Amino acid sequence: MKFAVIGGTGLIGSQVVKDLNAAGHEAVPHSQSTGVDVVSGQGVDEAVAGADVVVNLTNSPTFDEASLDFFRTSMDKLLAAAHKAGVRHFVVLSIVGVDQVPELDYYRAKVLQEQILAAGPVPYSIVRATQFMEFMDAAMSWTSDADTVRLPATPIQPIAAKDVAAAVADVAAGAPLNGIRNVGGPDVFTLDELGRITLSRKGDSRTVVTDPSAGMFAAVKGDVLTDRNAHLAPTRYTDWLS
Repeated sequence: MKFAVIGGTGLIGSQVVKDLNAAGHEAVPHSQSTGVDVVSGQGVDEAVAGADVVVNLTNSPTFDEASLDFFRTSMDKLLAAAHKAGVRHFVVLSIVGVDQVPELDYYRAKVLQEQILAAGPVPYSIVRATQFMEFMDAAMSWTSDADTVRLPATPIQPIAAKDVAAAVADVAAGAPLNGIRNVGGPDVFTLDELGRITLSRKGDSRTVVTDPSAGMFAAVKGDVLTDRNAHLAPTRYTDWLS
């Protein structure tokens, strides 16, 4: 099959392209660097022409309220092009528990993306993943100083980016789900616990202070970002750190 992977040069997209091509498919990466702009629509028709499947892994450049406009505009343009081209399957990557955190603008924007896809004219699949292991350093940097890292005790189920990509590629190569598949890491930690493990493994002497008001994940109530019944990936966080 032929796949148009939009956002195919990024962290997840580049690995999805690699996985699909290794499986004998033809996966072509598209992004702004290849002349495809999903907001203006430049290059979109050409990118999806002849594709059996479109995998949309583009992301908003901001995490604030402007992300709503990004996903609304980009999905409208991509779905219109995919429908015109006769695409048979449209896949997006989203977040486990995304519809449970309306306090976050970016999460509301991802819910909007899912809703536009589900209401659209092309058979679809949504892959929801738990939080990426690769984002842990960024999450700590938001609320850190020279001596401490402040993190809430939010339950997190970290998954390696390579395992997310494998799940996306697997779903994309199959029949449309017309629904959602959740994928997650094999272990659940609280975010502050994960911070302590990370600093210890890196020989970082800073102290993690449990602070329920610290950072973006302070808005998350309960364990909505985890799913112990998800399709579990093999890579454990401590092995990934090593």
